[in-house]
Amino acid sequence: MSGTVGEKSLKRKQSKTSEKASKRAKTESDSENDNSTDDILRLEQEILESKKNYNNITTILELAQSNEDDDAAQFALVSLCRVFLRLLASGNLARKSGQSEKDGVVVQWLRKRLGDYKRIIVSSLGQEDTAPTALTLAMRVLQAEGKYLKDKDEYNFPTNFLREIVDALVRSGSEDIRQEFCEKFLGEYADLRVYTFKVLKDILSMDSPTSSDESLFDNVFDLLSFFEDVPDSVEDMGDYYIEAPKKKGHPVTSLNQQKKQAQEAWLALLSLDSSREQRKKVLQIVTKSIVPWFTKPELLMDFLTDSYNAGGATSLLALSGVFYLIQERNLDYPSFYRKLYSLLDAEILHSKHRSRFLRLLDTFLSSTHLPAVLVASFIKRITRLCIGAPPAAIVAVIPWIYNLFKKHPLCTFMMHRVPRTKEEKETLENEGMEDPFIADEEDPMETCAIDSCLWEVVQLQSHYHPNVATIAKIISEQFTKQSYNVEDFLDHSYSSLLDAELSKQVKKPPVVEFMIPKRVFLPQGPTSGAEDNLLAKLWDFQ
Repeated sequence: MSGTVGEKSLKRKQSKTSEKASKRAKTESDSENDNSTDDILRLEQEILESKKNYNNITTILELAQSNEDDDAAQFALVSLCRVFLRLLASGNLARKSGQSEKDGVVVQWLRKRLGDYKRIIVSSLGQEDTAPTALTLAMRVLQAEGKYLKDKDEYNFPTNFLREIVDALVRSGSEDIRQEFCEKFLGEYADLRVYTFKVLKDILSMDSPTSSDESLFDNVFDLLSFFEDVPDSVEDMGDYYIEAPKKKGHPVTSLNQQKKQAQEAWLALLSLDSSREQRKKVLQIVTKSIVPWFTKPELLMDFLTDSYNAGGATSLLALSGVFYLIQERNLDYPSFYRKLYSLLDAEILHSKHRSRFLRLLDTFLSSTHLPAVLVASFIKRITRLCIGAPPAAIVAVIPWIYNLFKKHPLCTFMMHRVPRTKEEKETLENEGMEDPFIADEEDPMETCAIDSCLWEVVQLQSHYHPNVATIAKIISEQFTKQSYNVEDFLDHSYSSLLDAELSKQVKKPPVVEFMIPKRVFLPQGPTSGAEDNLLAKLWDFQ
């Protein structure tokens, strides 16, 4: 017992000793931080009091680069920011006419120290814990440089420093710091936006088109795609981070110039070697967020046509962009409908982009000037695909076909084709009918779909899902309804259809006869009087 008590008391003594030691260490650490902070504040005050103490800047720079105490280094960066902002505001970093050689040397030395400081805060943008502070400090210095380092009334924007900041953000910065830069600066100030577009183009131009740095593409895309709305007028451009130029017609105050710089940045990004997933990201926003920035949307022609010819989901996503160029910019794409027809494959009605595709298809085939032969091919092809499609897809396709028949009455012959001659009737009764539709034909003008009939819809009227069977019958009924709103059907899924069935109120419960079998895998007993099931007849599990 004594040994046990001794051990417990020893442990208790050790815990008190370690606790005291940790408190002592914490107190010493806090006092060291306080001493470092006091030293930095003293050095800062001395710099502002007299030019003789400018060498203190070097001392604080060394503290800012120290890896021993992160808090002290952070405080040193903030202190230096205050120092350089005051020096810039007082004109101590500006070269003046009639300045003595001694003063010129001092100015040159101060500018070099400012350059050292800017390199430190730019490198801090790549570290997640210091990035927010570094971004704030960098933008304050940028604003002060643009405001005070200029000749009289001439407009001066520190493009080189902005290039260093943006380069750090897109090469080593985190997603959070890029988002903060967009929300606080890029989206708010017109001048920052113009010059950021410009430096992004320069950064991307320095990289070879076959560069394997995928993160650069994604990071630049994050900055460029931040804008949901493109300014329509000069008033919508926003405020100016640095005082707006007084000279009229300056590029910073021009909406057309801002769009031109954005256009150049997007083209530089699209010229990089991108992966399939990156290309899909671009195509998803091309008509809403990219084309509005372009003063010449036809410059997107090569990118969109290459994407449209790539096949699969990439072609599907490029559809809206290509059609925009055809409709608005008179793009000559003679094989557009042939390529569109080729996208109707077995996977399209199972794709997550199905709703988007059907919306676009509805737009592309809405013109009454299209040949009936062409429209009939699309109707026949998509009804053939419905046989193996999920119920949610069929529910959307049938009303769309109904609308097409209303817009293109010449295709209604496909709904109910009756043999006209006696010979045709005899052949149909004796040999059946061979569908004249050529399923493997790539050209929608040569499929002979107009001579076929929609027997696939008749099959869908016996579909296992009651909603599909019900809606498929609208093709066989009189066309009294003007048209269906396809949007009401596009967002259906297995889940929504199942929820709709489960929420229905049953007026008359179905009659169910159910008998629990005594044996499933084994033969029935001789006295049971019941017949063995098929499973027991085919296999012997004994």
